[in-house]
Amino acid sequence: MTIRLSDTPLLEWAGNTLAVGLFEDAVELTGDLAALDQKFAGILKELIAEEEFTAKANSTIFTRVGAVNQVKKVILVGLGKPEALKLETLRRVAAAVAKVAKKQKTKTLGISLPVWNNDPAATAQAIAEGAQLALYQDNRFKSEPEDKGPQIETIDLLGLSGQEAAVTRANQIVSGVNLARQLVAAPANAVTPITLAETAQAIATEHGLQVEILEREDCEKLGMGAFLGVAQASDLPPKFIHLTYKPETTAKRKLAIIGKGLTFDSGGLNIKGAGSGIETMKIDMGGAAATLGAAKAIGQIKPDVEVHFISAATENMISGHAMHPGDILTASNGKTIEVNNTDAEGRLTLADALVYADKLGLDAIVDLATLTGACVVALGNDIAGLFTPDDAVASQLEKAAETAGEKIWRLPMEDKYFEGLKSGIADMKNTGPRPGGSITAALFLKQFVKETPWAHLDIAGPVWEDKENGYNGPGATGFGVRTLVNWVLS
Repeated sequence: MTIRLSDTPLLEWAGNTLAVGLFEDAVELTGDLAALDQKFAGILKELIAEEEFTAKANSTIFTRVGAVNQVKKVILVGLGKPEALKLETLRRVAAAVAKVAKKQKTKTLGISLPVWNNDPAATAQAIAEGAQLALYQDNRFKSEPEDKGPQIETIDLLGLSGQEAAVTRANQIVSGVNLARQLVAAPANAVTPITLAETAQAIATEHGLQVEILEREDCEKLGMGAFLGVAQASDLPPKFIHLTYKPETTAKRKLAIIGKGLTFDSGGLNIKGAGSGIETMKIDMGGAAATLGAAKAIGQIKPDVEVHFISAATENMISGHAMHPGDILTASNGKTIEVNNTDAEGRLTLADALVYADKLGLDAIVDLATLTGACVVALGNDIAGLFTPDDAVASQLEKAAETAGEKIWRLPMEDKYFEGLKSGIADMKNTGPRPGGSITAALFLKQFVKETPWAHLDIAGPVWEDKENGYNGPGATGFGVRTLVNWVLS
C-alpha cells in the first residue's frame, strides 16, 4: 500500500472512495462539501438525514454516488466535538475509514480531515499511522487465510501536500509496531529466546546497529544469578541481547530501553493452574517485542541520540533443574533474593538487565514488562502503569505517550511497601503481599539501579486485545513502541 500527499481540491479528486470528516452536531454541508453534495445530486445530505448521522467520534456512514462520477463511493466519518480533536482522534478516525473502505473493496482511497493544531506534519503522520495500523493482517499461521479480498492499494491524504517526511516517519514507526505485534502474536514454539536474538541481529544488519548476544557462559561470568536462575529449567539456551544504535554525530543523550523477554512463562514450580491463562503466556515477552520494535524504528529514523536496547531472554519452565520456591539467587550487583514465588520471574530477569544497563553511563533507563496482574486490576486493559522516582523522566514519558495515543498512568512508589519484600534469610524476597502488587514489583526493580534516572512501565494490560479496539484488532497491539520512539526523539 502506498500513501500519497495530494493538493488536489476535494471536488476534483478521482478514485474509488472519498472519505470526509465532519464535526459532531455540525453536519450541515457548507462550502466545498455543499458543492460536492450538489455534484452528487444531493445524495450526501439525504444520507445524513436518513441515517440521523450526528458525527460522533469514529462513527461512519457511506453510500454509492453513481457509476458515472469520478468518485464511486463516499464515506462520512465523525470527528466528535471540535474542542476534543486530538492526534489520537485522527488516528482512530483514519482507522475507522480504512476498515470501511477495505470492506467496500476499495483500491484507491482519498481522506480529507481537518489539520490538528495548525500542524500539518503531525496531522499527516497521525492519519498515516492510524490507517496502516488498522489494515495490519497477520495470517502467518493460517493455511487458508479468511481475508482473501482485494487490498487498498493507495491512500491519498488530501490537503496535506508537502508532508512526505511525516508519512515516512509514520511508515518507520508502524514497521516497528508491526514487528512487535508479530513477535507477541507468534506462539512459543515459533518465537524463542534464540528467535529474539536472531531478530536483533537482523535489525542490526538491516539498519546499521551494533549487536552483542551474551550466552549463558558470558552471563555466568557477569554474575547474573537472578536471570540464570529463571533460565535453568529450560531446554533452550538463554540469550542476553544488547543492541546499540549510535548516531554519526555526537549523541545528545544516551538512553537504554530494557524489555522483559520471557518467551513462555509456565510459572515454574509455582505452575500456573487451569483457568490462569497459561495458554496466553507467549505474550510475556511483550516488553522485549516493544524494545525490538523501537530499535527497528529508531534504526530507520537515525536521531542524534545513542540508544541501548536490552533484553534478558529466556523461558520459565519446569524440569529437574528448575529453581525451587525458597531458593536464594544472587544478582549481578551482589543482592541476594529469596524466591518465594517462581511465577514472579520477570523481575528476576530484569534485575540483572538493569544492573548491566546502569553501568553503561546513561542519562536515563526505561524498562517495560508484562509484569503484574495487579496492574491490570488497578488500571484495566487499556492503561499501562508508570513507576519512577524521577519527575523529569515521568514527565517525558507522559508527554511521549500522550502524543502516541498510548495510555499510561503514574502510580506511587511507596517506600514503606518495600517492607513486604523483606526476607529473614536474604536481602529481599521476589514478591510481597497481594495488596499493592504492582508497586512492590517496581520497588523490587528499584534495588538494581544505583544512580541512573529510571522508569518502569508495567504493560501487562494493553499488550493484547481480546476484541477490536480502534486501530488494534484482536491480538497483539505492539503497545509501547510509539511511546518509546517519541521518548527517544523528544
